[in-house]
Amino acid sequence: MIDLHEYPITEFPDDFLMGVASAGQQIEGNNCSWHDDPKYYGTQNYTGVPWVPAGKAMDSYHRYEEDIALAKEMHLDAFRLSVEWSRIEQEPGVFSEKVIMHYVHLLKRLKEEGMKTIVTLHHVSHPVWFHDLGAFNKMENLTYFLRYVETIVPRIMEYTDYFLVLNELNIPFEYSIEERINMLQFHAYAYRLIKKFTDIPTSSTISYSFKEPFRGRFDRADSVLAEYVDWIENEFFFHAVRTGKIIMPYHDALYCPELKDSMDFWAVNTYIRQFIDSRKAFPIGSVYNATHFKAMDTPIYTEEIEPEIMLKMLMRLNDKPVFITENGISCKSDKRRMEYIASMLVAIKQGMDLGANVIGYLHWSLLDNWEWGSYAPIFGLAYCDENLDRHLKKSGAFYGAIAKNKKITSEIIHKFYDAKE
Repeated sequence: MIDLHEYPITEFPDDFLMGVASAGQQIEGNNCSWHDDPKYYGTQNYTGVPWVPAGKAMDSYHRYEEDIALAKEMHLDAFRLSVEWSRIEQEPGVFSEKVIMHYVHLLKRLKEEGMKTIVTLHHVSHPVWFHDLGAFNKMENLTYFLRYVETIVPRIMEYTDYFLVLNELNIPFEYSIEERINMLQFHAYAYRLIKKFTDIPTSSTISYSFKEPFRGRFDRADSVLAEYVDWIENEFFFHAVRTGKIIMPYHDALYCPELKDSMDFWAVNTYIRQFIDSRKAFPIGSVYNATHFKAMDTPIYTEEIEPEIMLKMLMRLNDKPVFITENGISCKSDKRRMEYIASMLVAIKQGMDLGANVIGYLHWSLLDNWEWGSYAPIFGLAYCDENLDRHLKKSGAFYGAIAKNKKITSEIIHKFYDAKE
């Protein structure tokens, strides 16, 4: 396993942002979104355990000052959050001024505390009425999304440093291929609309996992299948933004001129690599026993620490600035979380030394929160007790010390990593 004592001092530029990421549905709860409607409850979440509604989650809609205080305690200079369409427009065409002003005030407070704000306009959740209409399954619903964008962007842009239109529109267990094709176009038209109001850097995030042939690149079947899976999850996205052409297997290619160069930077959520095993009907899920470990009592996908994914990803995306908009690990051991953070940051810095232009790093997540149907996964740098009072973990203090100094040093490792759990 990783030994942080073997790492050299790793120093980042002063303008390299270090922050945290969050999403409204996951920390605010009770968002009036389709996730809160019983008719759309799932039977199980992505970890395979029974679905649990979010409820009030961490109640961050009311306790956001405590979240800001945590970020300040960690000396962070960037904070990603989502404004919740489901709260803002609960009924078609009816926008809540009170809710809009809530988000204006929240963003203003973050700016007052000296933090850059990264605002996601759609982070999986949206109004029940939009879901009832078919959401992203139908291109004719674009008009509703653009109406929302046109309403909210001018109101919050004064306190926004980066816009993210959609979150992880490529993710296979959330969106079909047809939805991914449509969502690229939703992004493109929203991007062009935003640019009528402001020149704030704008993108949409991709959920990026490196697809590795399980038996190595010289196994032809594994390699071909890995390239195919990579295309329908990753490369279709990059290719479409670079060229305006959406190319998906078994679909006619589509040219959307508004899509070309519609991202000012690559916004990447990355956690793991995925092994592609051509000998299995479901080819994703095999592991290397030598690097696999039990992170949680209930199996979860973050059961390996493989920092090479960062370096390889940065070399692939060196045609634009890159913002690591999510990265983290769910594990019982807080020491493992420190190993994960440090190793990923070291890999990012090496990528920067090799020429990658990296804006910053946002850890997922600030708090242990609702993870799309379960509270079992724990990604947070802080946890909430039964009263929802926030408590910083040692990994949060560790990351905070790195953020304060913009470097990883032996003193930081000794103070936090070597301390007893």
